Amino acid sequence: MEKKRKISIIGSTGSIGTQALEVIEKLQDKFEIIALAGGNNTELLTKQAEKFHPKYIYAAKPISVAGVKTLNSLDEIAQNKENDIILVACSGKIGLKPTLKAIENGIDIALANKETLVMAGDIVMQKAKECNVKIIPVDSEHCAIHQCIKDISQVDKLIITASGGPFLHKTVEEMKNATVTETLHHPRWNMGKKITVDSATLMNKGLEIIEAHHLFGFDYDNIEVVVHPQSIVHSAIEYKDGSVIAQLGLPSMHIPIQYAITYPERFEGIKSHSFSFAEIARLDFEKPDFEKFPTVKLAYHAGRLGGTATACLNAANEEAVFAFLDGKIKLYQIYEITKTMLEEHKLIKSPTIDEIFEVDAITREKTKKLIASIN
Repeated sequence: MEKKRKISIIGSTGSIGTQALEVIEKLQDKFEIIALAGGNNTELLTKQAEKFHPKYIYAAKPISVAGVKTLNSLDEIAQNKENDIILVACSGKIGLKPTLKAIENGIDIALANKETLVMAGDIVMQKAKECNVKIIPVDSEHCAIHQCIKDISQVDKLIITASGGPFLHKTVEEMKNATVTETLHHPRWNMGKKITVDSATLMNKGLEIIEAHHLFGFDYDNIEVVVHPQSIVHSAIEYKDGSVIAQLGLPSMHIPIQYAITYPERFEGIKSHSFSFAEIARLDFEKPDFEKFPTVKLAYHAGRLGGTATACLNAANEEAVFAFLDGKIKLYQIYEITKTMLEEHKLIKSPTIDEIFEVDAITREKTKKLIASIN
């Protein structure tokens, strides 16, 4: 980078956002922060603004920081052409519209928001193509695939790894009776509660399959999941000649975050020079048990249906996860509730953005009613 890359972070107070700022602090001579956007954690956002001195801030509730202009919407960040790249690190559907707005304004995206592609992958990727905008994935799995690909036309298959979560070697009965505390005890990654529950049910992997389909343009039949408990191989690709290229690294989000926001360049970062094959010693792999983790098959099914099916899947699963965290349902009921919602869904094959948001709202309302009827 001959000049500082100008960056904004939507979701700076979350797990990915805070780690991104740690990366930027290490590479402070490479970046200028244009804007930081957070949710309700205005105390942390204020501290971030005072430390990193962005031009602008946005929060879900009133906030004021001396010397920093407060914006009224995420769109004001997304359409600011001062930005070279915007890191979309927020969770939930709130990330979709700012991502599209940034793409329309020719701003590259470092994408850590699953809902953007799960809900509207066809629309987002087509818009990025039309506007000649790069979408660089931040998820460790998709970032790994991105790093492995030299010529995508020569790639035959994508191989997405999964840690297996806390219940990999537990019985179905143990999973059915799992507590929230047990579910949130992930063996490898420190993440937010929602994504940790998704990792326990493997729905997180299902959503990643849908993301990979959109990001790399692969048919679902050519996207494979393999369980890898050590979380050292973050994903791999198989070329047409049978060669398999994998990306390895310690389970730290600092590495894929840094890759995404500095791409195509690489620099010494927080986790540089930390990997030792001898210390890792062994790498294990196994096929996922789709009977114990049926959410993966459900995600494949929704992806193949296309259209609004994936938006329905995402909304139903999210509401069911929230209900589980609130103690209203058991862990296995997340799958059962999501499956029911998908079966009842009236598919729109080529939806508009407004139709996608309408499906999201309707699905959430129906899911909440179903959950209420269970209790």
